[in-house]
Amino acid sequence: MSNKQVHFPTDSMEEHTFSYHTPVLLRESMELLITNPKGVYIDGTMGGGGHTREILRHLSSEGRLFSFDQDSDAAENAPHDDRFTFVASNFRYLPFWMDFYQVEKVDGILADLGVSSHHFDTPERGFSFRFEDAPLDMRMNRNATLSAQEILASYSREELERIFRNYGELTDAARIANCIESRRSERMITTSKDLVEAVAPLLPRQPQQRHRKLSRLFQALRIEVNDELGALRDFLSSSIEQLAVGG
Repeated sequence: MSNKQVHFPTDSMEEHTFSYHTPVLLRESMELLITNPKGVYIDGTMGGGGHTREILRHLSSEGRLFSFDQDSDAAENAPHDDRFTFVASNFRYLPFWMDFYQVEKVDGILADLGVSSHHFDTPERGFSFRFEDAPLDMRMNRNATLSAQEILASYSREELERIFRNYGELTDAARIANCIESRRSERMITTSKDLVEAVAPLLPRQPQQRHRKLSRLFQALRIEVNDELGALRDFLSSSIEQLAVGG
């Protein structure tokens, strides 16, 4: 995925710049997704709005699109279109919102999974170890209570080992958990720099390997903070029930 900035024209033809990745395989996605231009569609991960705007381009005046995103930043990218509804929610709650909007079935559902460059490039969100003073937040929904900092402060050594092993596939997960437990007994781990320093004895010297290990470490925390796998399971199971025949 590219990290270049994307310029989307608004209805007034002014340009806004969004630091979200450019959607890949866009044409192919639309060919498979849009089976009925008059139908109802779901974009489960609106983000910068690339897929949302492309779906709208393929719909007739009778079509409808509901785009979900739990990140409040995404609302700034919502297009002004009578056929469009932005849902400020995690896509795992799809059934609730379809019932709320009195939608019985939808003709297609799309989700572009993963973290956008916008999150990695915004220091205060805490998703990247590139920014030393960044707070260890990692919440997609900033109204949620559980942050990476809270996990590092309150999870037991066994719980930390579990998330690093299961979500980061780190073979030395137990040693990482031990390093964190040792560090937090001295002072709180609140920034990216604090966490990197806590696990420094276990980091490879080779830059590429060091980067890979830190990426997996931060990934594991992010997945736990946002319950990403649980949300995906809920979304996939409910999506099947929401789809119309042929969708």
